[in-house]
Amino acid sequence: MDALITAAARALAAGDPLGALNRVALRDDAPALALRGIAMAQLGDLARARLLVRRAARAFGQKEAVARARCVVAEAEIALVSRDLGWPAKALGAAQATLAAHGDLANAAHARQLEIRHLLLIGRLDAAEAALATLDPTPFPPASRAAHELIVAGIALRRLRTQAAREALARASRAAHQAAIPGLLAEVEQAVRLLDAPAARQIAPDGDRPLRLAEVEALLASNALVIDGCRHVVQAGGTAISLARRPVLLTLARALGEAWPADVPRDTLIARAFRTRHIDGSHRARLRVEIGRLRAMLGALARVEATPDGFALVPLVPPVSLVSLVSPPAQPVVVLARPVEEKHGAVLALLGDGESWSSSALALALGASQRTAQRALDALAADGKVQAFGRGRARRWLSTPVPGFTTTLLLPTPLPNH
Repeated sequence: MDALITAAARALAAGDPLGALNRVALRDDAPALALRGIAMAQLGDLARARLLVRRAARAFGQKEAVARARCVVAEAEIALVSRDLGWPAKALGAAQATLAAHGDLANAAHARQLEIRHLLLIGRLDAAEAALATLDPTPFPPASRAAHELIVAGIALRRLRTQAAREALARASRAAHQAAIPGLLAEVEQAVRLLDAPAARQIAPDGDRPLRLAEVEALLASNALVIDGCRHVVQAGGTAISLARRPVLLTLARALGEAWPADVPRDTLIARAFRTRHIDGSHRARLRVEIGRLRAMLGALARVEATPDGFALVPLVPPVSLVSLVSPPAQPVVVLARPVEEKHGAVLALLGDGESWSSSALALALGASQRTAQRALDALAADGKVQAFGRGRARRWLSTPVPGFTTTLLLPTPLPNH
């Protein structure tokens, strides 16, 4: 490896892509192509970066197995940043195995980190946590240690373990300062700010109140009956009941929770749950059926009692072993909602990370069909809330994040029952 290639590689490792390009911009040999691709990725030209990395992989040839594997890992990282979540995972796994077999443990660990970040983006927290447990960050260089701790923090945030997330971010900050890479420092600082940003709203008769993630965690750990419109669950005393696939029941539960301790008239419940203005006997019959289903779902946590005008929610006292003896909640029933409610809020939450997403990647992350994701994007675009660039398979979608609010932390995924 010649001196210019070595100097360009050191510049990239230090977060100086322009310095790297100054040394190899006019060269077309395989190492220079790879370094140019990584530099263009750091500068944000991801399409050009991918082309350069692919050219480098072809130029290295079959005998340069380690170099080709490194190019595959670089392309996988570009795909991840581009939110091309359909990128073939088998190629990354094969590259990781090649790097490990040839003793390049640092890049093999980086490939493993990319796999875990992919799992985290598509909401497979259990798989991400299990894979992360196989990595020991102790021998990693500072930049890799910072990336590792960011993954730890990301999992902790989605598990609503704010103290663990804060500790991981503190370690990430120390490692990022050792690496002295401006982009990495900015990423850590942004993650730290999310911990203190409003993550949900508590809806109450006297007005809504924003809650930080730590306050949401404390509320869910109490013995209050929490109707969580962020994650679509009803929870109390450590028991969580998912209503993610029962939107009518969730709407009814939320309406009853917002009115607690008062009741809700039947016509009001029908209008909210069935979205109709013209109420007839069939709607009242359907309401009785849905209320019966809600009673069955919430049997361990609350009763739904009929009143002369409608229905009322009555929380049950949790077992003594589950009751907080230190600070019982001031309000037995609490309703949580997203900081900004929107019909296609889950799509906006994903786009709110500032990266560009394809419709197929959004469908993977949401667990929905690509057509469903596309319809949501079209509706948001018509309202001027998202914008697209590119054509065909290169088409990507962007949205400006809502200032001061978390985005992907409270997507509608079921809470763990612990």
